[in-house]
Amino acid sequence: MTEATAKPSVLFVCVHNAGRSQMAAAYLRTLAEDRIVVRSAGSAPAEQVNPAAVEAMAEEGIDMSAEQPKVLTTDAVRESDVVITMGCGDTCPIYPGKRYEDWELEDPAGQGVDAVRPIRDEIKARIQSLIADLLPSA
Repeated sequence: MTEATAKPSVLFVCVHNAGRSQMAAAYLRTLAEDRIVVRSAGSAPAEQVNPAAVEAMAEEGIDMSAEQPKVLTTDAVRESDVVITMGCGDTCPIYPGKRYEDWELEDPAGQGVDAVRPIRDEIKARIQSLIADLLPSA
């Protein structure tokens, strides 16, 4: 855990930081209720968050409409305890003592909300497991 926050921190990484990583970050922020520091980024950020992902998350009561894709920095990786890539082939700098995971998830890019819902639901299940792992007393 980062010393400054005394909270675990998680970084979600996907190439465009527009769909999967944004949904994962939004779920973690909402479900962990500020008990986990959440970041998301991508190596080639898109211009905007995927509108179908925004719509799918709105169905869950989570507003992602103001989110903006962000560029991945080595500082973001260094400052995170857990780094999760979203099955998109993005690579991150490797630092000792970090936990790295790759979540193989279908890419929602260019798909409608009907195709995004199952991806969203799989992300939610993984986030719930991650929270249980990082905050065992919760």
